[in-house]
Amino acid sequence: MSEANKKLFQRWMQDVWNEGREATIDELCAPDVVGYGLGDVDPVLHGPAGFKVFWRNLRGALSDLRMTVDDVVAEDDHVIGRIVLEGVHSGDTLGVPASRRKVRVAGIIWLRIGEGRIVEAWNSWDQLGLLRQIGALASPNQDQFMTART
Repeated sequence: MSEANKKLFQRWMQDVWNEGREATIDELCAPDVVGYGLGDVDPVLHGPAGFKVFWRNLRGALSDLRMTVDDVVAEDDHVIGRIVLEGVHSGDTLGVPASRRKVRVAGIIWLRIGEGRIVEAWNSWDQLGLLRQIGALASPNQDQFMTART
């Protein structure tokens, strides 16, 4: 089961994110899938339709979006991946005018798989870093930050 779950994770990243295949969301997600950590307004997403809102917003904001999988670990019905998201902030769908800046954000995704489909997903990614990179939040001066802490 672990190898099959790793393949599902890799396919999710390639087909859904890198190739933008929306239909694969319905194929790989259980109808009652629950997703955590993908938004600031409603932290829990329900069903493939709930996830698609997040997916469309992120893909609409970042052209050339690419998800790179750095590590994948699977055991029983769980699979965990360390990922890096890269793209160019070229759209306004995150509520911030397009900055045309390149972004790079790291994250961790933990999936629970049931009957060959994603039934739960926990997502932890550097949302603060993304907001700073697209200019939605000011980045602190690193020298001032380090001085203030010492």
